[in-house]
Amino acid sequence: MPTISMFYGIIISMYFNDHNPPHIHAKYQNEKAIFDLDGNLIDGTFPKKQTKLVVAWIEIHQDAIAANWELAQNKQPLYKISPLK
Repeated sequence: MPTISMFYGIIISMYFNDHNPPHIHAKYQNEKAIFDLDGNLIDGTFPKKQTKLVVAWIEIHQDAIAANWELAQNKQPLYKISPLK
């Protein structure tokens, strides 16, 4: 599962050829969650503060995340997306 971004201790990843709907995987310490591209938590648990950071990152980079999703569906290399600063 390639890591596409890291910020504030949060690791954002995406699987190759993963199931729909388009989503990202987020990990923070021992917590793991899946977020759709609208920023909705669709599986797992995540701390409230880190959830807000992930949602903000998704909003800022929605087009780049969607482009990476298409690459992943075609088993092509993904590119890194800028972290939150």
